[in-house]
Amino acid sequence: MLEQTLRDGLAELSLPCEAEAIARFRIYYDALEEKNKVMNLTAISGEDESARKHFLDSVAPLLYFDMAGKSVIDVGTGAGFPGLPLKILQPQLRLTLLDSLQKRIGFLSEVCESLGLRDIECVHARAEECGTRREQYDFAVSRAVARLNMLCELCLPYVKVGGAFIALKGPAVTEELKEADRAIALLGGTVEQVCDYAVPGEELHHNIVIIRKSAPTPKKYPRRFALIKSTPL
Repeated sequence: MLEQTLRDGLAELSLPCEAEAIARFRIYYDALEEKNKVMNLTAISGEDESARKHFLDSVAPLLYFDMAGKSVIDVGTGAGFPGLPLKILQPQLRLTLLDSLQKRIGFLSEVCESLGLRDIECVHARAEECGTRREQYDFAVSRAVARLNMLCELCLPYVKVGGAFIALKGPAVTEELKEADRAIALLGGTVEQVCDYAVPGEELHHNIVIIRKSAPTPKKYPRRFALIKSTPL
């Protein structure tokens, strides 16, 4: 069922559906299901649900960007979404998976080795601790981490000027965009596009918010997470 749902969904999205990628999604899914027995990685389980709500949803940025050869950081990656599905479908991108929980990073390191993919770095760190990674990436991506005003402060500092932050959001994004207007401007971003897309097999439409990095992020950002949370920009 997983394989067929992926084939049908990718065909509907007009995205490539190579046998090697489908085989890697199977390896990833089996690892998720096994680890989820002893560690709370995701509330979504089952082949069809995982294929649609995790894998097909995660690859939606490829509808708008060719990421081949580009550097991508997935901030707050959790169980690897959306970064790892993006990498499986477009192996030429250079991926950093960033998460604050060592157990999740350990799991992802094992999965990446099983998948046989190159140019993946699994990093255990807090999102606000960008250090030498500041403004080093063509794209930052994030899915189901925080509201957009907080998320921009965590993600835009990683993006090169001219690059983009891609936030995968649910159907109700208008309020978050209004809430984030000030933060986006302060952090050197410009909202370029909000893309409404349908996940194959799902009734609800989701949104991708594309924020172009138009100027360097001031050095005082990001702040400590406690401050980001208590006093969003």
